[in-house]
Amino acid sequence: RLRALNRLQVILQHLKMSKQTDSTAEVLLEKKGGAGIITLNRPKALNALNLSMIQQIYPQIKTWEQDPETFLIIIKGTGGKAFCAGGDIRAITEAGKVGDKLSQDFFRGEYRLNNAIGTCKKPYVALIDGITMGGGVGVSVHGHFRVATEKTLFAMPETAIGLFPDVGGGYFLPRLSGKIGYYLALTGCRLKGRDVLKVGIATHFVESEKLPALEKDLIALKSPSKEKIADLLNSYHMKCTVDQEKEFVLDEHMEKINSLFSANSMEEIVKKLKQDGSPFAMKQLETLNKMSPTSLKLTLRQLREGASMSLQEVLRMEYRLSQACMKGHDFYEGVRAVLIDKDQSPKWKPAALEEVSDEFVDNCFKPLGNDDLKL
Repeated sequence: RLRALNRLQVILQHLKMSKQTDSTAEVLLEKKGGAGIITLNRPKALNALNLSMIQQIYPQIKTWEQDPETFLIIIKGTGGKAFCAGGDIRAITEAGKVGDKLSQDFFRGEYRLNNAIGTCKKPYVALIDGITMGGGVGVSVHGHFRVATEKTLFAMPETAIGLFPDVGGGYFLPRLSGKIGYYLALTGCRLKGRDVLKVGIATHFVESEKLPALEKDLIALKSPSKEKIADLLNSYHMKCTVDQEKEFVLDEHMEKINSLFSANSMEEIVKKLKQDGSPFAMKQLETLNKMSPTSLKLTLRQLREGASMSLQEVLRMEYRLSQACMKGHDFYEGVRAVLIDKDQSPKWKPAALEEVSDEFVDNCFKPLGNDDLKL
């Protein structure tokens, strides 16, 4: 009789897990050994985060954080192409146009999730294999460990769609060495593979095909401490020889990036680029000219202020900015030009940096009273 009872418990346990691991679910949440595993499972949408995924992941992280049997949390994506290409921008656009609450709920939920990851007491390991942009950076960069591979493609491309590098970008970008964070934020520059490690976004670099073995070893760790996890990641990292000899792609430009992007205003950055006149500077000028002037001004101030703020203060500030963008013109126009019609020629309003007044920018940073983000 006891055996029958045990079998029933096993079956029930299995059913409970299989509900969570239904392969059609947008996010899979499962427990293996002492590890809580989050799998972003929208491969056709490059694992872009939508509100329902956020609403499932957040409470699960909070539960695992309290659970004495969970020692670490792992997050990964399916499909082999992307870890997570960002937030579900189309849904937010549709909602924002008609004044739907989703354009508040999404950002509020997403930033609360970013904060939960940034304050998580359990070691958090993000396997950022493939495209990792925008919202995908938000669910990885604030955790303890970020493992990049030769397939990792990192970018914060928001200024091209009339937004700003949110999800805590105002916190982690100005903390990268020199002015490289400002450069990445304003230009949306893409970094690949080992460069994501060299710039400080990733903590480790492992060959893509070794990730299943790494995950298995992480799960097999007996009562893993942060040190033990770090040791295991280090051992994989040390063994990986892929692209080891490659120079950092921005190495030769670092001096220029640090001087050109240290200006106090966008107008000044543009002026410095023109004065510099080198092929590199001209290329950056060309890129910046395509971006939303409003976004560029908001982003520069976001990073300058975020440099001395806590993650919580940054997320509160970014929530204010997100709502200002939802009320504006450029976000909808940027999404139209880049993602919907794909004509790549947005008509920004205002169209020039000089036309974006300081007063307008100040207003975007103003507290929202009762509507402010609560963390």
